Amino acid sequence: MALGNFLNALGEAASKNKQNQMNFNFPSQVRFNILSVILFLASAGIGILVSKSADNPVFAIIGIAVGVILAQSPKVAKQWERAVVLRFGKYVGLHGPGIFWIIPFIDSVSDWIDQRVMTTSFAAEQTLTMDTVPVNVDAVLFWMVHDAEKAALEVQDYEKAVSWASQTALRDIIGRTSLADLLRGREKIEAELQKLIDARSNPWGVTVQSVEMRDVIIPSELQDAMSREAQASREKSARIILAEAELEIANLFSKASDSYKLNPTALHLRAMNMLYEGLKEKGALMLVPSSAVESMGMGGLLGAAAMHQKELTTPA
Repeated sequence: MALGNFLNALGEAASKNKQNQMNFNFPSQVRFNILSVILFLASAGIGILVSKSADNPVFAIIGIAVGVILAQSPKVAKQWERAVVLRFGKYVGLHGPGIFWIIPFIDSVSDWIDQRVMTTSFAAEQTLTMDTVPVNVDAVLFWMVHDAEKAALEVQDYEKAVSWASQTALRDIIGRTSLADLLRGREKIEAELQKLIDARSNPWGVTVQSVEMRDVIIPSELQDAMSREAQASREKSARIILAEAELEIANLFSKASDSYKLNPTALHLRAMNMLYEGLKEKGALMLVPSSAVESMGMGGLLGAAAMHQKELTTPA
């Protein structure tokens, strides 16, 4: 029984120790450079030479120890980096780009701030719009650190903070926007989203350059309904256009009838032209009322047209 209690206590202690290790913020990983290697090799080489000449290995150990200490002093920051230097835990300034020196065991580089333009993908899943439609929205944020001091001192993890701020801002914008505006007014929504995220991240030394919405996904049932609505709208437009065309044609026929009413000769010429156009095709058959033939005196014309048609169809 006592052995079981001891094992349980040991397991709880190991679990707490593991949790403490996970919560502890370790400093940035050691970054070696060629100058550190040269200092270490020079110090170690001098110690080894003195140790051989004095026949005492203590000098070699001292040379190696001094080389390890000196190797921690020179640091190299890339062109786009700024190093945050702390002295006994207190902020003393930013260094970089290029070579800079720190005091070993007194100064430490807590963060390396990247000041290039960075991209962060974020999304809002199953978020309700103003008209209670669930949508999934994917977007990309383009941002950069304009004040490395604020990014290091004002927020624990500025990259994660920007990501969370972007997601909450996107959800806020979607909740205040209808589905129609979300689908049609992307540029306006992107501008509002950029302004909102920029206002939240500026105190951390971060500025937002642009926000781009990649995709807006709506439920499949709603997609089908919108497709049917669009099809019905197109059919309605087609019917309206056809009706307007019929109305315009009817008005033109009405004006033409007034012209033919005052000029019977023009009506006869139009009728003759229609008959000619119909009979000149091979194998054409046209039925003309006898009253129209008598009123227009077209018997001779029809006979001549029939004879001409017969000549065309009869082989030589």
